[in-house]
This record gives sequence, structure tokens and C-alpha cells, in this order.
Amino acid sequence: MAETKPKQQVKKKIPERRCVGCQGTFPKKELLRVVRSPEGMISIDFTGKKSGRGAYVCQNEACFRKAKKSGILHRTLECEISEEIYAELEKEIRISEEKNS
Repeated sequence: MAETKPKQQVKKKIPERRCVGCQGTFPKKELLRVVRSPEGMISIDFTGKKSGRGAYVCQNEACFRKAKKSGILHRTLECEISEEIYAELEKEIRISEEKNS
């Protein structure tokens, strides 16, 4: 009887995205996605599956402040972002930092 080779397990590729604030590359699930829908509405995408142009931000308050100060989010999404969206993002980042502490 012929010997069979044991199957090697193939590592599943983890999708990575670049943070617009610090330019670091992280697993997609560790970042917050801000999306501009085709209708022009800006929202936070918790699922990562909303259609539209997206930008990723670290769940780190310092990185978020850098992205806000430099204006990179509105350049990436190609539209103006209201203070409400920035406030909501900051709130979500604080919540995630508290969970990770």
C-alpha cells in the first residue's frame, strides 16, 4: 500500500489595510472604516461591507487626532466631513481603547 503525505494546512490570508492617520498597516478588523456612500452620506462602517469609498483609521486617539488635524480623511473620501462624524469617530475610538485597557 502506498504511503500518503499528510496535508499541510494552508494559512488563511488576513486582509490588511493602511491607516490614513499614521500610515501603518494593520489587520482590517483592528481598524475603523469611515465610508462615503454613493449618495454622499458619511458614516462609520462597523461591518466593513458598506458600499462606497472607504478610509481606515486606527483605534488610537492620537492617530485619529493626527488624521483630523491634517485633513486626510476628507481628502481620502473626496468630500467634507462634519464635526458630528468626527465626534462619533472619537467616541468609538475612546470606547475601543477602554475595552483594550
